[in-house]
Order: sequence, then structure tokens, then C-alpha cells
Amino acid sequence: MKLKQTLLAVLALGMAAGASAQVKPEDQIKFRKAGYAFMSWNMGKIKAQVIDSPASYNKDQVLAAANLIAATANSGMGALYGPGTDKDIGAQKTRLKPEFFQQQDEVRKLGMAFVKEANELQKVAASGDVAAIKAQFGKTGESCKACHDKFRKDE
Repeated sequence: MKLKQTLLAVLALGMAAGASAQVKPEDQIKFRKAGYAFMSWNMGKIKAQVIDSPASYNKDQVLAAANLIAATANSGMGALYGPGTDKDIGAQKTRLKPEFFQQQDEVRKLGMAFVKEANELQKVAASGDVAAIKAQFGKTGESCKACHDKFRKDE
């Protein structure tokens, strides 16, 4: 049974790696930018209802936004940082610093911290506790900012 599970895991990993290898570098940049823009838009929706105008709080909308942030964070976006995506390609511009590709252990640590906080935001949003959502929103934003501060060029 254990051998069967191991073989299935190896097969799934190989298929995922093959799928990401088929995506052209310029498309990898385009897709990851879209993913981060989508998460940013949803963070903005939570901010608007929990911080800027708490009277407008709508549990279903905040939970939907938190679900989308967590889903995107857990979607395997790391596969969109393949070879050749460290520089602008045609119309696709990247704001990554070269250090991103040189410090993979730090990138992994920051990425996993963000996923953890995004998952916690999803969990807290489901509770409907506005104060807890506000606190976790701050933690999620800080984990995102930590990577920006270290690995993203200013515009």
C-alpha cells in the first residue's frame, strides 16, 4: 500500500512538473502577475469592509475574498518562477530582484509563511469575528510584504 501511494505521489509530481515546463517563460510571468493582482484585489475587498468601513462588513463577501486568497496562495504559483523568468520578456515585465533566484531557501520560507497566513485568514474569515479577521488580515499582509521588501524592485 505504501509503495502504491509513493508511486502515485511521484507520478503526480512528474505530471505537475511537466505541465509547468510546457508554459513559456513569458506566460509564467503573465500568470504569476495575474495571480498576485487577483490576491491584491481580494485583499482590498477585505480591507474595505474590515478596516476602512466596518459598517459595510458582509461576512459572505469577506469569506469569498479570503477563500480566493487562500486558493491562489495554495495553487502552486512557485512553478511560475521557471528558468528565464528572472528578466523582462517582450511585453511581460517582472519586478523580481535577482536575489529571488539566488536565495531559494529564504524564498521558500517566506512563501510558506504567506501560505500559512492566507490559510489562517480563510479560517478566521469563516468565523465572522471582525476583530479576529482584522488582526489576521494584518498578519497576512505583513507576510506578503516581507517578500516584497526583500525580493521586489520598486516601480
